[in-house]
Amino acid sequence: MAGFAAVFYSEPAVLGLLGNVVSAFLLCLQNFAVAQSGLRPRGAEDILAGVHLVLIGGFVQLLAGFLAFRKYDHLGGAAFLTFSALWSSYGATRIVSAAYPSPQNTTLPAGNGSHLLPLGAAQLSASQSAVAGLVAYISISFVLCFCSATVNYVMPFIFGALALALVFEAVALFCQWALVVSGAIELVIVTCGLYGAVALLLKGITQRYVLPGFGHPLFNVLLLGSAQKSSSKAIGEEKKKNTKYAEPMALGNICDTVSPFIFAFYFFGYMKTFCVGAVWISIISSCQLLSSFYSYLRGDAYHTTKFGVHSLYWLVMSWEEFILTAFLGLPRAQESRLGMFGGWFFLATACTLFLMSTHKDTLETLQNASFVILTTAFIHQIPLPGAQPLLGTACSLCTALSLYATFASLINSIGEKALIPVGAQAVSSSALQTALVALKALLTSTKELPGGTGAAVPDALFYICNGLAAASAIQGGLGDPGRQQLSIPSVLIPGAVGQLYVCRIQAWGGRRFGSVLPFCYAAFWAAWAWLRLAGHLLNIGAGNTEGFTAGSVAFLVLNAFLIILASSFNVVLLCVTLAMELLSICFLLFTLESLPLPFEIVVLSIFSILCFYGATASLANCMFGKDLLMMGPPLFTDRPQEKPICIFISNLDQLRAAAPPISPLLWEFMENVYPGGVGCIIQKGEWLKKLGVGAGYSRVGTQDSIMIRVPDLTVLVHLIDMTGPLAITSANPSGEVDSTHHDMVISRLGHKLEGVLCDGESDEVVASTVVNCTKIDESGITIVREGCIPAGKVMQIFERVKNRVL
Repeated sequence: MAGFAAVFYSEPAVLGLLGNVVSAFLLCLQNFAVAQSGLRPRGAEDILAGVHLVLIGGFVQLLAGFLAFRKYDHLGGAAFLTFSALWSSYGATRIVSAAYPSPQNTTLPAGNGSHLLPLGAAQLSASQSAVAGLVAYISISFVLCFCSATVNYVMPFIFGALALALVFEAVALFCQWALVVSGAIELVIVTCGLYGAVALLLKGITQRYVLPGFGHPLFNVLLLGSAQKSSSKAIGEEKKKNTKYAEPMALGNICDTVSPFIFAFYFFGYMKTFCVGAVWISIISSCQLLSSFYSYLRGDAYHTTKFGVHSLYWLVMSWEEFILTAFLGLPRAQESRLGMFGGWFFLATACTLFLMSTHKDTLETLQNASFVILTTAFIHQIPLPGAQPLLGTACSLCTALSLYATFASLINSIGEKALIPVGAQAVSSSALQTALVALKALLTSTKELPGGTGAAVPDALFYICNGLAAASAIQGGLGDPGRQQLSIPSVLIPGAVGQLYVCRIQAWGGRRFGSVLPFCYAAFWAAWAWLRLAGHLLNIGAGNTEGFTAGSVAFLVLNAFLIILASSFNVVLLCVTLAMELLSICFLLFTLESLPLPFEIVVLSIFSILCFYGATASLANCMFGKDLLMMGPPLFTDRPQEKPICIFISNLDQLRAAAPPISPLLWEFMENVYPGGVGCIIQKGEWLKKLGVGAGYSRVGTQDSIMIRVPDLTVLVHLIDMTGPLAITSANPSGEVDSTHHDMVISRLGHKLEGVLCDGESDEVVASTVVNCTKIDESGITIVREGCIPAGKVMQIFERVKNRVL
């Protein structure tokens, strides 16, 4: 499926529009019935309505959004996933309302409904709490309505009607007359949606537009402005990454609009509890994980990490507030919050994202700055009464910036130009890289160190999830059940849920060890939250922890194997797995009631610091494709050190483009021995990264040298002409005879390869001759290995070249 071009996918908008049609029709029928009878649906009736909204409006549009992203439909992907979250949230609200009915809202009186609950009541009804979510989606719907007008002239009516219907759905919570208006508007949605679905269905069948409404916009998107020179380059670079999937930035910004908007309502005192709010934010945060996932599919490490972190933050924040309002209460929670430290890790991560965004546009930098302010206000040591106004203000700022970013990203994606201004770069990319290299120099005493395996896109999220769980697991004492309850979301959500997401995308990318590690650590943090934080709620304590004791011993053994595997990647990952072994020992000691708490706090702190550095280094190295921050070399490699990987080029012009510091004598010597069966070992340096090795710099050659060869095989030369220089090794297991035919390659290594370029019998039945040229100007050349070209002939060529040049 991943290999299909977008054109092979038909019209997913048919599915999305029908999802909206059925959901709107269901609400229309209910609204007219309530308006006539004055009685709200109760019990099973409301639950069934909610289930229908979740299944049809939610899951059907979720599938439509998936297919729209695959079809490279920027607007459709963002819109259908957004409305999927809307209908799922609204349906969940109906289910909650029916499950926990409030006697005051059995009958819906006319006029203002603010008297339904007495002033200062501890809990607002589920319907009233949903107002914040409805208002957030109203603003998003109007933005989608305007943007869809640049694509066709059917969807603007559908999205506009949806926005108006949401307005009156919100008003209907207080005034009965709005139900009739909302029902009438929902009939417009049904009519326009059915027409649009039929038109697109016919278009998909006939491959042409049969009915009018699609294929022509209400107005040309280019009329919104001329391309902004300051941003066109960055957008152009982003589009080179992957055009198989639509851009997910708009969806991520939509999620960053809805979540802080709901929180702003709560922190400014319009919501007394966060029960329904937690449900709404959980659903929209799941969509933000999807935006992170599609960023990963596009090879965008920055947005993969950013949207993943934001999703975790909204989830942790929402469920923490749910526990605070539903179980603990403000006075008790304030004292318990003083010993919580997960907020500091979020703040450090927000600062890292801010730093990495300074080479992007101004709007992106401002968004990250507002996120830094928000995470600062959420520090648990700040008293809640003083923090809530600051939190509300920070959430409002995040909402405003994200709403504008939603509009800008949608229009710029549709127009494929920077039509809506987003500002210039605060810092150039080269300046940021120079600063990171300077930081690396401060951390290392040597000029050049091997960097270990290259960072992959999801690596930063792996470190962030573990670091956040560890920082949140720090407990100043063992006798505060309130603090333990408040810490459950910040340990369980990133440590278990977040890492399962990382495991999924690691497995998608084919990194088997990369998926095993987060899966195992997700199980560890889930067990930690179960026993250490929720044990007093589940009646797990002294005398009945034998199962956890056995599990901790098993994990100690398992993690020992993970340590061995991590040693073949880099030093940072090795240190993290070693620290996890110490955490496993702490867990074991706790089950045996012999835990020295200060020791555990130290280990958790060290683990968090290691994870923070790993996240920062992984993100920086992956964003720029260079080893800007040191991760350390692997202690063990799966390839013998005496057989380093070499670089093949098609001609010396490819090498000249990298501008290596090569003397005229060496250039002339290579001109005379290339192409053919001779490989020249030369000094390794930063210039090698210009050949495209990127984060694999430490995996080719030795620490200070690299072998360069120009083959004389026509097929291979043509391939390198198309791809650029290639890192090459012999196609046989180490220690075995060389493969001389592609059938031998397939039989011996086929299970490890994605493809084999077949060219019949190899002309080279003897290995190449390897010449060490690192000191060619001082002491000449040395023959490292004599192969298909006799050593005497190589020395004759060198003497002839030397006499001519010197």
